[in-house]
Amino acid sequence: MAKSFTIAAFVLCFSSLLISAYAADYLNVEGKVYCDPCRVEFQTKISEGIPAAKVKLVCNSRDNGTETYTVEGATDSSGTYRLPVTGDHEDDICEVRLVESSRPDCKEPFRSIDSARILLTKNVGVVDKTRYPSALGYMKKEAQPECADVLKEMGFLPLEV
Repeated sequence: MAKSFTIAAFVLCFSSLLISAYAADYLNVEGKVYCDPCRVEFQTKISEGIPAAKVKLVCNSRDNGTETYTVEGATDSSGTYRLPVTGDHEDDICEVRLVESSRPDCKEPFRSIDSARILLTKNVGVVDKTRYPSALGYMKKEAQPECADVLKEMGFLPLEV
């Protein structure tokens, strides 16, 4: 009985070690790419996700700037991307960058931001294995007519030029 208990305890401890080692070595990054029909560079109720938009996650060493990790992906039908991350990147600066919009009518990158920084380490007190960077977007060539009402509803006053 003692021998079978010892073996069972060993198997339980060993499998826990394997699971924790595997779980500690990967994270997911999940974010959104959207079309800004109002050209305000933030999401509104009429913003739409962009399917098949291409994004790239890049990590660079804080010490010397060399690229340490990269992975590319594309958004699903709702404009959401999911990128797998292997390894811990505590000593890196990581960001998701826009690569290409799939929508010909919405392909102008924002002037203010085209990437979102994200911490990719298990040493930040976050238990969840998924990390969520800020949403990124592209703008239509011209603001849509309904934008005035949408922005007014949000409390933005029209700007006089």
